[in-house]
Amino acid sequence: MQNEKALLLNRILDEGLITPVFQPIYDLSNGQVFGVEALSRGPKDTELYTPDALFPYAQQQERLHDLELLCRSKAISKFAELALPGRLFLNVSASLLGSPDHQSGMTLAILNELGVDHENIVIELSEQYPYDHNGLSRQSVEHYRRMGFQVAIDDLGAGYSGLRLWSELRPDIVKIDKHFIDGIDRDDVKREFVRSIVSIARRLRCVLIAEGIEQQQELDQLIELGVQYGQGYFLARPYEQPVVETNSYLERQAERRERFNRDQSETVLTLCRESLSVKQNLPLIEVAKLFKQNQQLFTIPVLENGRPVGVIRRHALHELFSTPYGRALYENKPAINIATHDVLIVESFVPLSTVSTMFTDQEAELLNNEILITQDGLYVGTGHLKDLLKRITELKIQNATYSNPLTLLPGNVPINRDIDMRLQQKQDFFVAYFDLNDFKPFNDYYGYAKGDAVIQLLGSIIRSHVTTDYNFIGHIGGDDFVVIFSDENWCQQCEKILDVFAQEIRQFYSAEDLEANGIWSKSRDGKLQYFPILSLAIGVVNPNPNACESHHFVAELAAVAKKSAKEIGGNAIYQQPYQYTYEDDQEKVANTCCN
Repeated sequence: MQNEKALLLNRILDEGLITPVFQPIYDLSNGQVFGVEALSRGPKDTELYTPDALFPYAQQQERLHDLELLCRSKAISKFAELALPGRLFLNVSASLLGSPDHQSGMTLAILNELGVDHENIVIELSEQYPYDHNGLSRQSVEHYRRMGFQVAIDDLGAGYSGLRLWSELRPDIVKIDKHFIDGIDRDDVKREFVRSIVSIARRLRCVLIAEGIEQQQELDQLIELGVQYGQGYFLARPYEQPVVETNSYLERQAERRERFNRDQSETVLTLCRESLSVKQNLPLIEVAKLFKQNQQLFTIPVLENGRPVGVIRRHALHELFSTPYGRALYENKPAINIATHDVLIVESFVPLSTVSTMFTDQEAELLNNEILITQDGLYVGTGHLKDLLKRITELKIQNATYSNPLTLLPGNVPINRDIDMRLQQKQDFFVAYFDLNDFKPFNDYYGYAKGDAVIQLLGSIIRSHVTTDYNFIGHIGGDDFVVIFSDENWCQQCEKILDVFAQEIRQFYSAEDLEANGIWSKSRDGKLQYFPILSLAIGVVNPNPNACESHHFVAELAAVAKKSAKEIGGNAIYQQPYQYTYEDDQEKVANTCCN
């Protein structure tokens, strides 16, 4: 049997019986294909068909080097034949460079022969086979970078050395291991890990890719956390001829998010000022002249085909030209040679609040930087941190005027404004009305301080489990809250809120009352009555923009839905049927919003 397996491996290598398949990697911000990862399959209906069987056996037979070279050659050839877009990710073992029969420059030779731009190649160093720490990994990175390739490390977090490798190798791209992606929407610890990884990547200007995305909820959570790129079965499976069109789900989410940001939030475009810029190949002597002619200018953006790639600062150029032979050596060099990348580049529709968060993620020495503002990637102007801070402060004061003092969530005025905006734009949205069952008896029994604490708890739970990218959370007053959802998975978020509330509310009851599963308190007519432990009713409506003229209509519909939810009893969700006309009879659908 082992003989047959060894013969099969030899035949695969001798006859080139490898089939490359490609899995798209998407830009999560717009759904466009960022690149494809090349994966390899052996002959179908054989025991070496899957990579999990093929590669370990090749290593066992000391043929891993030959197998990887064959897979790489096949992948590049097919990538060129199919004219696939973006970057090609090639899995490579760092140990290949230490192999006695390593052929330096072989990959570059294949690319040149097929006319594939080497700048589109990403060498992905995997933790599948342990990295050695005798310099081979660093040697790998430098070897491939000299040829113009980008370098990625795969499966960050799968092994114990992930962060160490990131620190030592300084890769261009990092892939987060699927362990951290699986169920991230339900796991607070995984969310915090990924949040930290996003922050580190942003500071190091490293591209971050989440792999193994298999559920919509996982994808939505990753977008909320700021992960820019992703791959996985939910987005696209690997195929010999992959679908490389824009992902429709991501495209819809991007359009909805952009529309919401533009209309609901003040964007970074309000900070934009026209500013002098230079092309990347402009000689530095000409840049120096521009600084001399414009004494108030301290930074000049450097553009490549209209897109910002960095900035030149007055003091840095002055210091360079002040050194012995500095001017003579550098005055004819292109601007890109000394451009620094420690600057934020932001699309014009991004809300000010998001930009503010980006700045807080930066190192302290970067906080004096400008903001380069783009539209569809093209440079339109510059913003300044001091203007951002000033406007953020003004908006906070303005928002505080209409906020609920107990939870600091937006009150009735911004809630109504948001609903009217969505109706005018004919958006498809859901309004969820949250109300506690029998809150007054609890308040009378335990006192106002504990009652306020319960309201704050509910507000905190809603905040924690509603994605805020393009949803709106408001506090009407008392124990009444509203969430305006654009999310397609709004119901799962509501169910999570119910589950968490049912657990957390028990901390506010005495042991005796918990044992009785409730309290005896006065009802509204003054009679002593038993009331169960507090529960939450959620009434949900999907307003028809053609039938609802304003927020007044929506408020009435939501009130009816909330009443129906309270009639169900306990922790319950009731979804009002879609409103074709305002006068339609209502059909009760008890606790079945997720059918």
